[in-house]
Amino acid sequence: MRNTSTYVALLRGINVGGKNLLPMKELAFIFVAADCANVRTYITSGNVIFTAPAPLPNGFPVLITERIRARFGYRVPIIIRSPEQLARTIRDNPFLKAGEPEKTLHVFFLADLPNAHAVGKLDPHRSPPDAFHVGEQEIYLHLPNGVARSKLSNAYFDAKLSTTCTGRNWATVRKLFEMMHA
Repeated sequence: MRNTSTYVALLRGINVGGKNLLPMKELAFIFVAADCANVRTYITSGNVIFTAPAPLPNGFPVLITERIRARFGYRVPIIIRSPEQLARTIRDNPFLKAGEPEKTLHVFFLADLPNAHAVGKLDPHRSPPDAFHVGEQEIYLHLPNGVARSKLSNAYFDAKLSTTCTGRNWATVRKLFEMMHA
């Protein structure tokens, strides 16, 4: 029997504002058809918890993206995290450590490690009173007025860091971690 591990797939930009509609049952089926087991989705914004061979095969996010494109006609970036990576994300949140209210916290998960030079060029005053901190492969956000009013968008970080990111609020991050261990 081969080793398996649990993962979470974070899809970007589905079922938002009536665009890129993707029913969760069909999304789960795409993962099952890709030889994943214990597939569960959480809310309609594209969170899939699943088990698969460990380590996850190279190109797995591309495989799922292509299957979604073939079935629904659009490309969806996908970022994968292991339980250990998600635990580190939760443990290392500087805004949580500083006592900021959890309802104001968000995380952008990065597809790639950010370049230190590019990180240094990010504008910390882009959207006051919002604040961000770049971690290992995530950006922690403190957004006291909410994500909709912030100029700290995934488009901003994608362009400045030459990567792709997808965001989740802190409650979702915690729930996904809990589901990975259920």
